[in-house]
Amino acid sequence: MLLCMYISTRDTLTTISIRIDDDLKREMDKRRHVNWSEVVRQAIAEALEQEEGRNLAKAVLLNERSTIVPDEGYSSTRTIREGRDRIRWKS
Repeated sequence: MLLCMYISTRDTLTTISIRIDDDLKREMDKRRHVNWSEVVRQAIAEALEQEEGRNLAKAVLLNERSTIVPDEGYSSTRTIREGRDRIRWKS
């Protein structure tokens, strides 16, 4: 069974096709009061949001992996001060 649905893309509508089995179509036909196109649109939007969340979570994990953990006793303040002390300032 092939269903055509209309998905809104800004101000226009785009047609997509999905395939479902005959049993599922019969069950949908029993519930004609349901706007199946809207159900599909919402499901697609939700899946896209979940994917975006996964991408963000993946980015956070990658960022955490690339974080440098300094050795015990390391002082960034001391390193900065040593670097500044090596610079000769003009008077």
